[in-house]
Amino acid sequence: MTLKWWQTAVFYQIYPRSFADGNGDGIGDFMGMTAKLDTLKELGVDALWLSPHFPSPMWDCGYDISDYTSVAPEYGTLEDFKTFLEAAHRRGLRVILDLALNHTSDEHAWFLESKSSRDNPKADWYVWMDPLPPPSLRDASPVSNGRNVGGREGVPNNWQSCFDGPAWTYAPERRQYYYHYFMKQQPDLNWQNPAVKQAMWDAARFWLDLGVDGFRLDAIGTIYEHPDMPDHPVPLTLAEMRLASDRAKTDAERKQVGDYWREMFQYQYGRPGVHDLMKELRSILDEYDGDRMLVGEDDDVNYMGDGKDELHMVFNFPLMRADRLTPAHIRRNQAERLAALAKVSPQAWPCNTLGNHDSPRIHNRYGDGEHDRELARLSLATVLALKGTPFLYNGEEIGMTDFYLTDISQFKDTLATWYYREAVEKLGVDPAEALHNAARQTRDKCRTPMQWQDAPNGGFCPAGVAPWLPVNPDFAKGVNVADQRVDPASLWTFYQEMLAARKSNPALLEGDYLPLQENSETCLAFLRRADSQTCLVVLNFSDQPDLLDFSNLPYREMQLLFTSGRPPRSMALDAIQVDRFGVLIAEVA
Repeated sequence: MTLKWWQTAVFYQIYPRSFADGNGDGIGDFMGMTAKLDTLKELGVDALWLSPHFPSPMWDCGYDISDYTSVAPEYGTLEDFKTFLEAAHRRGLRVILDLALNHTSDEHAWFLESKSSRDNPKADWYVWMDPLPPPSLRDASPVSNGRNVGGREGVPNNWQSCFDGPAWTYAPERRQYYYHYFMKQQPDLNWQNPAVKQAMWDAARFWLDLGVDGFRLDAIGTIYEHPDMPDHPVPLTLAEMRLASDRAKTDAERKQVGDYWREMFQYQYGRPGVHDLMKELRSILDEYDGDRMLVGEDDDVNYMGDGKDELHMVFNFPLMRADRLTPAHIRRNQAERLAALAKVSPQAWPCNTLGNHDSPRIHNRYGDGEHDRELARLSLATVLALKGTPFLYNGEEIGMTDFYLTDISQFKDTLATWYYREAVEKLGVDPAEALHNAARQTRDKCRTPMQWQDAPNGGFCPAGVAPWLPVNPDFAKGVNVADQRVDPASLWTFYQEMLAARKSNPALLEGDYLPLQENSETCLAFLRRADSQTCLVVLNFSDQPDLLDFSNLPYREMQLLFTSGRPPRSMALDAIQVDRFGVLIAEVA
């Protein structure tokens, strides 16, 4: 089988603001990223995904873009980006960029023109609605949440932004409301307008012409809205629903909140039209050489079209949606996911991940408080050994953990600060409870600066310089790159060895997936079978060694390729012992 580069690559997500400070101002930048490329190459990853690096007012940490064809000044210049890209390519590292298609910043020149007047040439580049007439002139709505914003009547409907309350903000210049699925500083583009498409495709071409290898597409499900814009039926505001989520104790309460989320946003997400848009973008990438690729921030495999005409991959987010990773959960996920992909195309390719800049770090999400490091190794082994392209998040390779802020003034994530204010000022929540909930909800906790060494600020920026977010102090306890690079028992070394094992065994790159021992509650076992090689993979999720019998398989020989613990005493297929929290990969023939 001949695979594309993005099918065999392991992707590593860089959060630019927190990765490496090259000029000593407390903010990560391209100078710092370029200086760390050799370290990433040494780790063994193959491709880099950059979270947004564009100019931005930073209301949403760069996802509110004010210029799609430039570089944020705090990160450097366009020349610095070109230097980084060339240096990455010289080392055999591919680079994809984060592209937010749904919205811009409210400081983007396009929006400033659009809101200036109703007859501006860009007046129709965003989603605008007239205020509703006074209640006496219209039928009463059965659901009125959000209709009165700041004492102003006439909001077009009761839709909520998923970040900060009502989804409509009034612009007095036009005497109209503009729509924003995210925060009010992120107005939604009007993709029904051909001029918007052309401008966005021109921006994509700008970076493709510079040589980037593709894009991760942000929030593609939010691009279109229901044309009739009907009210949703949920009797809560966004703040009330977030509070209900925080306070939910029973499965029934959690289910109710989940149902409310789906009902609240049903008219704002997953609307028809996205498929045709993805086909247009795919046709642009196909004009370029080098197999440029698209991966969507969505788990709907239908966005892959027929396997050749839309996205190359979408994320297997259902794999992440568990309080604990268990063999049963992973087997169930793989059965459902691979079956869904097969319906798209026999060649449809999986994409697995367990962490990113929006979710709790792996240690916190899947740890048990006692065996967190062992379970972190199993988390990595899971995404590297399953069929598909793995995506890793910076800092996971050294075991970085969520860092819970204790002072609301330290927060940079406006989603959390908005929720804190709403909870305290409008819902009457005790400030201590609101702070606790905000610290749990904020994405700041998983975006703290990368910890490079046991030095002031974790080596992210110089001593005496305040980093943009506080550094987790556990860098002084070995959670840093420098200490772990020279420790053969470290998590870094485990990552390095696992990545090397994956890269050197074709079955782990291209082989199909066949589950084994499907009734085991403690061990995940499966085969990866390619024409040239078959590998047996066993992951023991328990704190006890396990003895497994694979004598029913049509193999007689086994060669150990990788083990995380002591080599098994027996290499006979009828009695394979796997260490507690152990990883074993063997070639069978």
